[in-house]
Amino acid sequence: MFSYFNTSRVPLLAETDILVVGAGSAGCVAALAAAAGERYSVMLVERYGFPGGTSTQMLDTFYGFFTPGPAPRKVVGGWPDRVVDELDRTGDIFLRPNTYGAGTGVNYNPERLKTVWDRLILQHGIRYLLHTTLVDVAAEGERYACIFWNKGGFYRVVARRVIDASGDADFCHLAGFEYERAGDAEPAQSLTTTFRMSNVDLDRYERAGGKRMLKEKMHEAVDTGRHPLPRRDGSAHEMNARNCISTVAVKVAGHSALDAESLTEAEVEGRRQAFVYEAFFRDSVPGFEASSIIGLSHQIGVRETRRVYGLHRLTKEECMAGRIPDDTILLCGAPIEDHRQGRNGEDETHWEYIPGHGVYGVPYGTVVPRGSSTVWVVGRCFSATHDAHASCRSMAQTMSMGQAAGLAAVQSLVRDEPAGQVEAGGLRDRLRQIGAVLELPETVADTSRYGWKRKQNVNVGR
Repeated sequence: MFSYFNTSRVPLLAETDILVVGAGSAGCVAALAAAAGERYSVMLVERYGFPGGTSTQMLDTFYGFFTPGPAPRKVVGGWPDRVVDELDRTGDIFLRPNTYGAGTGVNYNPERLKTVWDRLILQHGIRYLLHTTLVDVAAEGERYACIFWNKGGFYRVVARRVIDASGDADFCHLAGFEYERAGDAEPAQSLTTTFRMSNVDLDRYERAGGKRMLKEKMHEAVDTGRHPLPRRDGSAHEMNARNCISTVAVKVAGHSALDAESLTEAEVEGRRQAFVYEAFFRDSVPGFEASSIIGLSHQIGVRETRRVYGLHRLTKEECMAGRIPDDTILLCGAPIEDHRQGRNGEDETHWEYIPGHGVYGVPYGTVVPRGSSTVWVVGRCFSATHDAHASCRSMAQTMSMGQAAGLAAVQSLVRDEPAGQVEAGGLRDRLRQIGAVLELPETVADTSRYGWKRKQNVNVGR
């Protein structure tokens, strides 16, 4: 590990038992799970001015709680349920179906979710710091000194245990752990700028044919060249805000989110495409004649960058076999959803569903970097191959990784166990106690039995 700083000369900001780097959905849940026992100090550091990561920067739907198909299984529980329950108390969620069969989605108000994350974090006594970016890491014996920068300057945080929830594996990169860069072996998934439109006449849209009609209009626009859409298929779904829709339609391929110049080009292209779609909706889709874009995602959406090599690497073969190993820390039933560039240069999305009972287990070793004694990695930088990652990156699963890593960090401290030797049986027992789902659940005829209201709504695709 190479450090750019003489860490002893950087002012000490804090010493903490558990440091979580990144307050995305995985990081927030990791911090909450670790702090819930009130036994160890927990610090959560985020580079943006609000928590939530992808859940609040660009999306408004949690996927992965339910398996797809006519007989869904609820495969996630514990802290992810508590977050949704908080949103439900204020009427800020509804359940919605998914055209391509990714499973029932939990649609929420992302602005409300920011305050839910804030409130839960503060209620549990977590030291919480926003607008603060990790820039360097150095080992100090069995602890890590993490150098952060914010408007006050450079500061040092010394931690006994670290959970990397940065999305891009920034801590693991700086600490010298091995990883695969997306795109080195297989094409990296494309990037997406999401956008929202207001003043949509949803009743008129539905009378005109709804999602079926929209799909036909998109194909027609591409085939005739009337609107230069980057893809034939995309999504537009109703939001919690009245007469507003949210999209996952823009696709920007061939750029690296680890290179500033490439990422800048991608941001510019994503914004350009968003307004191409606005013109298409206004011109071609009934109900959108008077609508307009009211917001773009905080940044372009990134699906994969660095994937850390862990003690176990989840593979496509394991996903497709539907195995639930003895050291499972979470379940997943989401299909492989690979947003990629096709052979003819056209963007396409590859879907591949989990056969059999449609569920597989994710082993504990996927959240422990190889060679780690005190570090865990959660979220979209966890240990998986490209194909397996394309299935297991849904936010319900990344939150489940967070809660497992948070509890594992606590167990590591309590029992003085290195990260790679945390006793799986004890961890799984604690996960079950807080409501995590670790064994194949029964199918449910009605997902609304969980108390979250279901709403049939405008929806085309993912």
